[in-house]
Amino acid sequence: MAKVTKEQVYDAIRTVIDPEVGFNLVDLGLIYDVDIDEENNVHVKMTLSTRGCPLHQMMQQWVKEAVERIPDVKSVEVEIVWDPPWNISMASDVVKKALGAK
Repeated sequence: MAKVTKEQVYDAIRTVIDPEVGFNLVDLGLIYDVDIDEENNVHVKMTLSTRGCPLHQMMQQWVKEAVERIPDVKSVEVEIVWDPPWNISMASDVVKKALGAK
């Protein structure tokens, strides 16, 4: 069994696009942390752009499914956190420019 890396997990999550803005969750800055234990159990800590996001459950499921596709991943837990609250400054420069942020 190969060790799963954070880079593999971030690459998998990059395939998940926020349908409201059309950017992936990594570039939006919504993924706060990834932890992988010795047995390749993956824990993703993420947030959403708003608490009232209508896609809350679906986005959580999409991230879980994306990470589960990585070979050798044993299990995936996706935790939604609200602290620190997300803001546009957490997004990549490409996203900021596209969304008109300074």
